[in-house]
Amino acid sequence: MTINCKGILVDLSTPKVMGILNVTPNSFYDGGKYKNESEILSQVEKMLVDGGSFIDIGAYSSKPNAEFVSEQEEISRIIPVVDLVLKHFPDTMLSIDTFRSKVAKVAIENGAAIINDISAGNLDDKMLEVIGKYNVPYIMMHMRGNPQTMQTLTNYEDIVKEMLFYFSERVAKARTFGINDLILDPGFGFAKTIDQNYEVFQKMELFKMLELPLLVGISRKSMIYKTLDSTIEKAMNGTTVLNTLALTKGANIIRVHDVKEAAECVTLFNKINL
Repeated sequence: MTINCKGILVDLSTPKVMGILNVTPNSFYDGGKYKNESEILSQVEKMLVDGGSFIDIGAYSSKPNAEFVSEQEEISRIIPVVDLVLKHFPDTMLSIDTFRSKVAKVAIENGAAIINDISAGNLDDKMLEVIGKYNVPYIMMHMRGNPQTMQTLTNYEDIVKEMLFYFSERVAKARTFGINDLILDPGFGFAKTIDQNYEVFQKMELFKMLELPLLVGISRKSMIYKTLDSTIEKAMNGTTVLNTLALTKGANIIRVHDVKEAAECVTLFNKINL
């Protein structure tokens, strides 16, 4: 199970870690933390040294009820960071967290390797066309609505069945644009209650019937710290537990804020599964 990142085949049969680099002032955990070039480069270097295979850059917070950011503002935040990272770490596999086709296009043209779309193309009719044109790996997440409305759209009769139908439809649509490398993200915390998140997690193996790589992003999310009656800052242990369980349930990529701890999960998981 491989994806082609800028001509390099990345084998996802061995799980990989994707480090999160938010360059927004309002992300739920690390918003505003990386304000200048030295802080950004220091964090990227740390994530790469700690075992990150991919760095996922986001410039538009997708937390519930996040405020609107214009397309131009998103581009002005993200492209200088892409250029900066690739100037100092040219072999870095950069993923761009965006649902806008213009942002994706400009980022790819500046060296990004992957597009990570929370809407699977539903929020921008041109997204699949851009991905097909540039033929980059595409992460498709499950979500209803948008970040401003998603938490009002949690009424499901059978959530996993409906998600499987959603992914089947979006994958079929993507294939019509010639998109080869698709990765599925169940979208924990997006248009789902805490109980629904755990139901999806419990049944995660079912997504393997779609025969595509699976990305899991549960790092420090409210499904962890609210369940434990804790805080985001104290959610590291819970994150590690769920990352480990996600690997046992078939996750090919775990997307995290804390790369070192996640990479250790992968190392131990691989040791058991040699």
